[in-house]
Amino acid sequence: MPGIAIVTGASRGIGRAIACRLVRDGFKVALNDLPSQRRELEELGNEISQSGNGTFISPADVSVEGEVKAMINDVVSHMGGLDVMVANAGICITKPLTETTNEDFERILSINVNGTFLCYKYAALQMIKQGRGGSILGAASLASKQGWPLLGAYSSSKFAIRGLTQVAAQEFGRYGIRVNAYAPGGVDTPMLSELLESANRIAPNTDIELQRTH
Repeated sequence: MPGIAIVTGASRGIGRAIACRLVRDGFKVALNDLPSQRRELEELGNEISQSGNGTFISPADVSVEGEVKAMINDVVSHMGGLDVMVANAGICITKPLTETTNEDFERILSINVNGTFLCYKYAALQMIKQGRGGSILGAASLASKQGWPLLGAYSSSKFAIRGLTQVAAQEFGRYGIRVNAYAPGGVDTPMLSELLESANRIAPNTDIELQRTH
């Protein structure tokens, strides 16, 4: 039976599409992205409301523990619980390893890995408290299965999400909580366009299949 879902990184791209699909499947959906994306979230929320499904806007930075905890508490308070967490938020930096700074690497890990970890942890705590199980999903990528040139930091973060997901699935399964990661290929989103533009600018003569990555 449909229930209540949170989708992070929902203002555009794959996150937006996931939110819309969950709504079509009958879920009440809480929409998350950075506070700077509030307008886009509100536009999507208005679109969803026209279908008659409940929605809630919850801007937060998923790399900040206090904001993730507050987001989940707010969603539970306003919507009545949590049945599905889609930890979709993520960023990509396109650079050769020799030009990737420590700040670049830490920024990607903070959002992609720490953000996913925090969403998994606090969603699981809420679902365990409710006692009715649930489903948690994380955004991996084809780049979580094979490293790609110019995507060293990004690919590292996505490999980490696969490991984190496997551990979470084993630990949370006893509570009836399913944990999975999805690994899409190339999808026509703003992130993919930005990635390809950067790659072509940095290494225009390098034969790499970035079109197959997310």
